[in-house]
Amino acid sequence: MGLRARRTRALGVTLLEMIMVIVITGIIGTAIAFFIRRPVESYIDAVRRAELTDIADTALRRITRDLRTALPNSVRVDGTGKYIEYLQTSGGGRYRAEPDSGGLGEALDFTIADTLFDVIGPVPVFAAGDQIVIYNLGPGSGATDAYTGGNRTAFASVAPPTVTIAAKQFPFASPGKRFQVVQYPVTYACEAGVLRRYWGYPIAAAQPVPPVGGTSALLATNVNNASCNFSYAAGGATQRTGVVSLTLQISLGGESVRIFQQVHVSNVP
Repeated sequence: MGLRARRTRALGVTLLEMIMVIVITGIIGTAIAFFIRRPVESYIDAVRRAELTDIADTALRRITRDLRTALPNSVRVDGTGKYIEYLQTSGGGRYRAEPDSGGLGEALDFTIADTLFDVIGPVPVFAAGDQIVIYNLGPGSGATDAYTGGNRTAFASVAPPTVTIAAKQFPFASPGKRFQVVQYPVTYACEAGVLRRYWGYPIAAAQPVPPVGGTSALLATNVNNASCNFSYAAGGATQRTGVVSLTLQISLGGESVRIFQQVHVSNVP
């Protein structure tokens, strides 16, 4: 019994056994890493794509929301398709075209440089620096181009329902007796790998690329300039609608997300 106990206590782990354990553990670890790596990489790629999609989608949603406030017929795109500009409105309404049955009411006179008119219905909210535009037909339309100022004048004050403006003889009346309140021009630009928004700069007859003055804000980075484009086309027999096409591609870490979107804008002046 004593000899057997001594032999049992002498038994242990040999160097060969330790090496075998290390080798087997390494094989198992390598196998696990091989099978786990792909799912982990796929998860990381999916997260990155989702992040890029969110960036592009957020930027295009902002542009879409802004374009819905554009002055009718004010959208214009430069020759490269990298800059899109429009005049942003804060509202509008209907002006009084003639006195009421009792001869009362301040009608807007298109035969003189008028300074007053009454609003029919709800009076929009005005702010300092706002301008009044009537019957805008867009760039290149001469006196009915708000960019050149033929149908645009400065807002002065309001005492509902009467609006006071800087003296202006508007060239044409609106068929729907409508006026729009313009705040400022806005430009979205694809520039050197970024998407930027400009606003609050002076209105100019020729499209500024890029605008000078005002304020700017960064909307997206890692933008693929070759795949960042704007286009605009007026549609319909009467040109009463327009379609803005937006293409934006964001690339990062070997992943790219490209989004195309179209926005319908109203061109009823």
